[in-house]
Amino acid sequence: MLRFLFALFLAVSAAGAVAEQGRRQDRQQDGRQMSREERQRMRDDVRDAYRNDRDRQDRQQQKTRQMSPEERGQLRRDIEDANRQIKR
Repeated sequence: MLRFLFALFLAVSAAGAVAEQGRRQDRQQDGRQMSREERQRMRDDVRDAYRNDRDRQDRQQQKTRQMSPEERGQLRRDIEDANRQIKR
C-alpha cells in the first residue's frame, strides 16, 4: 500500500512538472516569435516615428532661421502699411 501511494505521488509530481515546463515554453515562444507581418508593421511604425521627428525638426529650423535684410525690410513695410490702413 505504501508503495502504491509513493508511486501515485511521483506520478502526480511528474505530471505537474511536465505541465509547468510546457507553460514556460509557451510563454517563451509567445514573447519571442513574431510573424513576418508583425515585424514589418513594427519597422514601419518606427520608420514613421523617425520621419515625423525629422519633419518636425525641419519645420522648427525654418521658423527659427535668420531673416535676410531684404525680408526684414519687406516685413517692416508690410506692417507699416497694415497699421496705416487700420488707422483709417
